[in-house]
Amino acid sequence: MKVLFACHRLPYPPKRGGKIRPFNIIRHLTESGHRVTVASLARSDAELEEGRDLSQFCESVLVGSIGQVGAAAHTVSRLATLTPSSMGYFYSRDLHSKVRRALRNERFDLVFAHCSSAAQYLSAASGIPSVIDFGDMDSKKWQDYSSFKPFPLSLGYKLEAAKLERAERNLARRFSLSTCTTRAELETLRDYRVANDADWFPNGVDSDFFSPTGSPYDRDTVCFIGRMDYYPNQQAMLRFCTEVLPLIQSRRPTTKLTIVGAEPSAEIRKLAERPGVTVTGTVPDVRDHVRAAAITVAPLLIARGTQNKILESMAMGVPVICSSLAAQGVDAITGQHLLTADSADAWADSVIRLLDSEGERTKLATAGRDRVLTHHNWQASMKKLDGIMSRVVETGQ
Repeated sequence: MKVLFACHRLPYPPKRGGKIRPFNIIRHLTESGHRVTVASLARSDAELEEGRDLSQFCESVLVGSIGQVGAAAHTVSRLATLTPSSMGYFYSRDLHSKVRRALRNERFDLVFAHCSSAAQYLSAASGIPSVIDFGDMDSKKWQDYSSFKPFPLSLGYKLEAAKLERAERNLARRFSLSTCTTRAELETLRDYRVANDADWFPNGVDSDFFSPTGSPYDRDTVCFIGRMDYYPNQQAMLRFCTEVLPLIQSRRPTTKLTIVGAEPSAEIRKLAERPGVTVTGTVPDVRDHVRAAAITVAPLLIARGTQNKILESMAMGVPVICSSLAAQGVDAITGQHLLTADSADAWADSVIRLLDSEGERTKLATAGRDRVLTHHNWQASMKKLDGIMSRVVETGQ
């Protein structure tokens, strides 16, 4: 089968959330014998150079390059239209032209869009079976943003959320089948009552790469991992350091926090001035920091879909405490495979309990990795995707 696959970020190397899922889909399709053409965006010459090796996992790659100035211009130009500004941010005339040319000159058996912003490139693909993998329902994330942003920014986020929901509904009508990452996201999609067909398949984790090593860990260290130019991660760490960490350290003064993630803002870097807090910025390998910690935390107040940081930590045998909202994106049982907390007191109690009890930490670490192996396995997830694609191709829609 010949597949045209469009995604909004050049998915190689797969080292951030927006690249991991599409890369694993592309690799699986190619390994299954399909001929895959990938259409995607590069934000810089460095990203383009880094992504050149994607060609070993597919038949061909169509890339559109767009810098920050161009992206900003396209974003602003959508403000007074019904098109979401986030779609403008991921729009490249060059890539759109390349995709239209490919659709004219080649016969594809299936077109596959990963996320709503990539679907705009497949507008000319009429009469071809089609799948849109929303991943997360982004409109709901923008709606969540509006609850935390001050006026008048909150109005901007509400407007973008409304425009995105309208776009999601239209795309679900237009594509043969719509998918997402979790049961919770599927419920949102089905609530729209417009999808031709809808399903979900989970994110997996490379459990060989993210694996326990048995190396010593610091029983006083708590770790957070995630890009620190991303608002939900910033918000989570600012709140944790302000409301939770002081409670923990008042009862357990030796407790330390390591914040690991690229591009920390000035506000995040300033957290390193607090007692026991380290802000690393970009690191060669996040696994070293995770394995060196007793636990990882994900105190997210805004969380849609699956948090890969949670899966990767569980796979490495490092216990996770996360917010109830973040836990919704993981196929795991609270109290058995991970712990959840929401109030500052509950967070402090859970962190201290795990730091002080090696037996409980070991039990949770073992159960967490086992759950990842059985419920967030890429092979099993891709088997489910195979069934979804077969359903679409067989109907010929």
